[in-house]
Amino acid sequence: MILQVCNRTEYIPGIAHPFLIMLPTTSTPAAGKKRIYVVEHMEPEIGAWSTLEYIAISTESAASGSDFYLTSVPPSLAEDLPESLRRYIDAPLKVTSREVTQLPEIHADRVCLLDPQAVEELSPADADVFEAFVFGGILGDDPPRDRTAELRKYGYQGRQLGKIQMTTDTAVRVTRMVIEEQQPLAKIPYADYPELKLNKNESTQMPFRYVKGKEGEPYMPEGMLELIKEDADKSFDDFF
Repeated sequence: MILQVCNRTEYIPGIAHPFLIMLPTTSTPAAGKKRIYVVEHMEPEIGAWSTLEYIAISTESAASGSDFYLTSVPPSLAEDLPESLRRYIDAPLKVTSREVTQLPEIHADRVCLLDPQAVEELSPADADVFEAFVFGGILGDDPPRDRTAELRKYGYQGRQLGKIQMTTDTAVRVTRMVIEEQQPLAKIPYADYPELKLNKNESTQMPFRYVKGKEGEPYMPEGMLELIKEDADKSFDDFF
């Protein structure tokens, strides 16, 4: 079963948000090609964190005219998506229980696996080499686990985005910037291990790399800061 998921019409690029900015797009020959971004979902559920990331990827894919596949989703889970994600049913996101190798749209010789263990970094020149980009849907593990190893069995060519751990939506975002906007990895502004203010007395440091916004803030999906605050409150309550 495949579900089509797209961005909400009420989402308006440019709306101010404490930790959300819209990245400018540029028109280049490479950007004119339709790309496919595939996240192999590697968990038994789709939690609140993943839901926000998948919504962000879907929204940005729609804006760039690319496709977003969420693959290897258990059938029972595909039929019971979180309501906030189900609201996006339509292009560009397609949710399927099939593995990436079973998608007829995917040609193995044109697929890039984003692999932290790959020797070669992703570069703008790869826009002429690859059409589809595959990610493991647990890139944001802390501490990092080499779950991408489960995807190496497909034999796809690998590229890495640097040695610092990224969230899944950040990895897709950075790939899009390199491939569609032709920005070298070294030229992209990053916010590494940002410290987020939870309230006037508390803060938390995120163990990931993000794309940096105009004011130096980490680019996060809408609602992520609030979710982080909620999780921090729950952790604090566990002490009592």
